[in-house]
Amino acid sequence: MGTAPLKSFATWARTELIKQVGARIATVLAPSSSERVENTAAIKSLETAVKAAGGEAAGRAKVADKVAYTWFNRIIALRFMDANGYTGVGIVSPHRGQVSGQPEVLADAKRGVIDTDIVGMRTAGTITALLDGTRRSADPQGEAYSLLLADYCHHWHRSMPFMFEREGDYTELLIPANLLADDSVRARAVAVLTEEVCHDVEVIGWLYQFYISERKDEVFAGFKKNKKAGADEIPAATQLFTPHWIVRYLVENSLGRLWVLNHPDSHLVNQMEYYIAPVDEETDFLRIGKAEELTVIDPACGSGHMLTYAFDLLYAIYEEQGEAPSDIPGKILTHNLYGTEIDRRAGSLAAFALTMKARARQRTFFNKHIQPNICVIEPISFSADELDFLVTKDGDKHAEEAFWNQFAEADTFGSLIRPNRSLTSRLADHLATLEDHDDILRADALDWAQYVIEQAEYLARRYAVVVANPPYMGSKQMNARLSQFMKDEYATGKADLMTAFMIRGQELTVLGGSWAMIGLPSWMSLKSFEQLRRDLLQTQRIASMVHLGRGVFGSDFGSVAFVIGNVVPSPTTTGVYRRLFEQHVEVRAVTTIENLFRDVDYHRFEVAQADFAAIPGTPIVYWLSEKTRGSFAAGKPLSEVANLRQGLATADNGRFLRQWWEVAATRTAFSCTSREEAAASGARWFPYNKGGEFRKWYGNQEHVVNWEHDGAEIVAFKPRSVIRNPGTYFSPSVSWSDISSGEAAFRRYPQGFIHDSTGHSGFGDPRLLDQITLLLNSRYVMEIMKVVAPTLHFHIGYVGLVPVAEGIRALSTDAMGRLIETAQDDWDSAETSWGFERNPLITLRSSTGGNLD
Repeated sequence: MGTAPLKSFATWARTELIKQVGARIATVLAPSSSERVENTAAIKSLETAVKAAGGEAAGRAKVADKVAYTWFNRIIALRFMDANGYTGVGIVSPHRGQVSGQPEVLADAKRGVIDTDIVGMRTAGTITALLDGTRRSADPQGEAYSLLLADYCHHWHRSMPFMFEREGDYTELLIPANLLADDSVRARAVAVLTEEVCHDVEVIGWLYQFYISERKDEVFAGFKKNKKAGADEIPAATQLFTPHWIVRYLVENSLGRLWVLNHPDSHLVNQMEYYIAPVDEETDFLRIGKAEELTVIDPACGSGHMLTYAFDLLYAIYEEQGEAPSDIPGKILTHNLYGTEIDRRAGSLAAFALTMKARARQRTFFNKHIQPNICVIEPISFSADELDFLVTKDGDKHAEEAFWNQFAEADTFGSLIRPNRSLTSRLADHLATLEDHDDILRADALDWAQYVIEQAEYLARRYAVVVANPPYMGSKQMNARLSQFMKDEYATGKADLMTAFMIRGQELTVLGGSWAMIGLPSWMSLKSFEQLRRDLLQTQRIASMVHLGRGVFGSDFGSVAFVIGNVVPSPTTTGVYRRLFEQHVEVRAVTTIENLFRDVDYHRFEVAQADFAAIPGTPIVYWLSEKTRGSFAAGKPLSEVANLRQGLATADNGRFLRQWWEVAATRTAFSCTSREEAAASGARWFPYNKGGEFRKWYGNQEHVVNWEHDGAEIVAFKPRSVIRNPGTYFSPSVSWSDISSGEAAFRRYPQGFIHDSTGHSGFGDPRLLDQITLLLNSRYVMEIMKVVAPTLHFHIGYVGLVPVAEGIRALSTDAMGRLIETAQDDWDSAETSWGFERNPLITLRSSTGGNLD
């Protein structure tokens, strides 16, 4: 599906609809508007909504944004149904086969054909009067069409209240005025959403992502200004539409895999193109007898992409079970599929998409009035008086009050809220005994309490399969309340919403079931997720993982999809891992990545899960050879072989540091061997190892530091300055820069240097330092560094994890002198080196007798 036209249409439609709805608000709220006389209740409702949204211009803008989206939703939903022949008559579309022209329902009305089972008799009379000129209007056809459109929306509300919701009496009052124009949103929707495009309900999800794309840009621009995300920002910041083949991988290897494990003779595997068969025979899995037991939830369902494909797979499963085709869609929506979402607009689209899936399979499905199990998690809270009659007389009052108010910030926390299962059941029974006694306020509170129970039931139960593309948001973008919630509730995954959802996914999965997600690969290696990995490797079984590299979501930072069984792994548990890239920095098209997956031999690894636990930090480094993974168990960490230390932090380099040529040579000492010798020298400036650019073996010797009188001025600058490990100052070392733009580079420094906090250094006897330098600059260690230091930050703690074999002291250092000499000659060839003697061009000229040809 080409998405460029969809994006162009959706972003334009948002701006156009907001403008038109805003103009309608101004018109109907004008003091002398006819609507104030003819639609008094609607005007009052609109004024209340504007006031609640902030009043004046701000309130009107928020209402305009909300209503604009309502009409966008309705127009694209009606066009989708028109294109598929579900509406009987074109509500927003011309006659079938035509790509432009007036809506069919209006053209019929102009001929006197109005379906009075849908359009009320009184409204039909008004429409007829407008069209035959007996009722005066500045825009008779436009007014007639608005009345038709409103009544058809009311009609479809009966089957799909989630899409054609009655948000307020003012929604129809604010119908955009120019829907009959050739360049209207309606007309462009017909042109873009061709019948071919509307064969796949996936188009609805793409339109939603594109519709909110400008809002997403606004939120990310705010992040750059250090603004934090709360309930208003999270949906736009975290909505990402997953490519269909990855959806298929996730669903086929969780839902499909569970069915196949239970039914080894199933033919389902023949239609699962992205299925990865188990390496070994599996016996520990959830036992499923009937298809109805395959409950699936997407706890961050968005527009329902995961669930719509799960519908297709479940349909095949029910067919295999021998169910009548006419019964299958209803059974799937009733028994199998569930979704939760904090964004009402996305949740409406998910429910609509599932309904369209069911209607495509069953012609009379709309008549069944079956509602998809999509729960938009609403923020709900109760006052002290309301809580008094909601709590039981003999229960734990504190626990029950917390239960009733657990959704107070649900529009921020969403599915991460963990309702107590036993309390949910008990308070549901208690709520059924309460009556409102004709008290309107109490009746309202009871309605909201019932919705709390419904939300809690979605989140308290366990499912056979959990599948999701969870929201991604790092802790830096979270507001204070969300950040604290994450620390309190999801300590091992607190650094990102994504990892908190991984924990939640496991909790929502019944023992023996499967959970599958796509996320950022950061959790696989970063230290902040170490405990998360340890817990996962000890309690869960990784069935398969697809490491996707960059490009799945555009110019992103890479992603990884995985399927995990909620089963304690055995020592021999082996998973299948696919690495679909060569260089992680390369951005590739989604289809390119998919084709690499289809090449079954491309970067396929089968790794025993227990092997990861033997590596420091337990990173998921499936691509390492068995021998390399084993080196961690066989060798000692470098930190136990050499004395690795950080050094001085002056806290004011402008004051205490200079380039060596900026100070007098008579006040500089280049080769002191100890602090005592340096103090006795009377010098002020001493060589300073500050890290620096990528250079191996030798170099980056250009700074000096004021260490006169044993660093008296820097000592006096405490506590801002930090003098770490002064006992290693002036000793020979192997050193490296804390941060690099690529690989780490290790250098030897002679005696005489003070090392900086970013010039990390190792100390020991000179021969051992030579051997360590040779090892650290090897290709082997470069690969190891990708494991222990997965970012470009080569902290001393990471480097200290490099495994060193017992035979390190037998390593020949014959080449070391030549390597250092070559690197030193290169460094000293520049006039900025204190070892510079002669320009290399002059030396070359002299050696060739003055001829450089």
